[in-house]
Amino acid sequence: MAIHAVDAAILVFYMLGMLALGLRIGHNQRDLSGYLLGGRDLPWYAILGSIVATETSTATFLSVPGIAFAVSGDMRFLQLTIGYVVGRTAVAIILVPLYFRGEMYTAYEVLNQRFGGSSKRAASLLFLVTRNLGDGLRLFLAGIALEKVLGLPLPLCIGLIGVATVFYTFFGGMKAVIWSDCIQFVIYTIGGVIALWILVSQIPGGWSELVAFGESTERWQVFDLRWASTDEFSLWTEPFTLWAGVIGGAVLTLGTHGTDQMLVQRYLAARSSRDASRAVIASGFVVAFQFALFLTLGVALACFYERVVPKQFEHPDEVFATFIVNQLPVGIVGITLAAVFAAAMSTLSSSLNSSATAAVADFFSPWQQRRGRNVDSDQLLRVSRRFTVAFGVLQIMIGIGASWVSKSVVKDALAIAGFTAGILLGVFALGVLTKSAHQRGVLVGMVIGVLTLTCIKFGTAVAWTWLALIGSVVTFVIGLLASWVFPLDRSVTSETAEENAP
Repeated sequence: MAIHAVDAAILVFYMLGMLALGLRIGHNQRDLSGYLLGGRDLPWYAILGSIVATETSTATFLSVPGIAFAVSGDMRFLQLTIGYVVGRTAVAIILVPLYFRGEMYTAYEVLNQRFGGSSKRAASLLFLVTRNLGDGLRLFLAGIALEKVLGLPLPLCIGLIGVATVFYTFFGGMKAVIWSDCIQFVIYTIGGVIALWILVSQIPGGWSELVAFGESTERWQVFDLRWASTDEFSLWTEPFTLWAGVIGGAVLTLGTHGTDQMLVQRYLAARSSRDASRAVIASGFVVAFQFALFLTLGVALACFYERVVPKQFEHPDEVFATFIVNQLPVGIVGITLAAVFAAAMSTLSSSLNSSATAAVADFFSPWQQRRGRNVDSDQLLRVSRRFTVAFGVLQIMIGIGASWVSKSVVKDALAIAGFTAGILLGVFALGVLTKSAHQRGVLVGMVIGVLTLTCIKFGTAVAWTWLALIGSVVTFVIGLLASWVFPLDRSVTSETAEENAP
């Protein structure tokens, strides 16, 4: 269905504003550090806003309200944020200082220092494959939202969002990505608050009616303290218990925020290790507020569509988008839709920039050095921009390709893309916590870890909140055992020494 011209104009203005920001910031990009890391001189609060915006996609904005909206929905999802804060604190204490030793561009250079080039390249390749697969599919989901609003063909909608994101990322680099993330964070937060305010105002009785509805349907429940499996309940298949939230959420965050290049690159853009640590810890509390807002929206939507405008939905994650288009007044629809696409573009731009960084720092530059070629900063800057475009085209192609398969396949592929956090955390743990682990063992651990998670995901009912923990433990244990079984040979030692040489 078409939207009002005013709302369309707001969307167009938002898109043009993001493009203008990229051009404005990018006109003085002169070197690789400025383009990929913002000159390593960005304030902590900008890093904070970028971290939160980067981990908030369109799926988060539209799907989290659906968790509380569902028939048996509630606020137990918030238990994950306890683990998020614990995990981010550990990242700030243990891993962030490692990234400020020397002039690093990617998280995986730490693995090069500890194990050698093959481990670094394997970890970086795993990041590149899963990141671009996952974000190509997220681009597809964002395209679906635009298709429903504008009535344009889905491939065209995917292309419009992708091209706009590539454009400002290409010209503006990391500095444009981070500052646009901050703007997008403000936009989608304001959009969520406005939507909640209007939603509650349309419920007879307002907040008091909403509170009473939530109490009567038990949707305000936050904590689930069950810890022992019974005939009616399994600790390992229920994703929203306190133990899954604290333990699974902490391990998941250690992986996503401690080893994922897309987040680590933000820390490296900070002025100091202390600023980066402050930003990553504070982001846990901001995300908790954000999820509380989205879940409250879900409870309000459940009340609205049960007591005000009775309506049945096949999929809970479609409810918020339906309310935006059908119930919000002209002008507010445009602001809220801009919020939806702000959430999408913040994740996609971060993905493109971090992918280009990993490709240049972990593959292109070492390859040129092995060939005896000295590549200057100007050439690396040009190559980085070309990689930005290449990964943008790749994600658009993945998004369009996803439109030809079922949504269940898309969700399965997204689950596989999420395996990275646990696997890489296990690899980093081998480097930080052991002295006997070596490169060959690490590579064996990574392969077995991926195979194990694939079997568990598609062969069991284990909840997704436990997958990162399982992946990291399997990778760590197998990597350590393989290091003992297959002793380090001289050639591997030589490779490590050569690649670590100044």
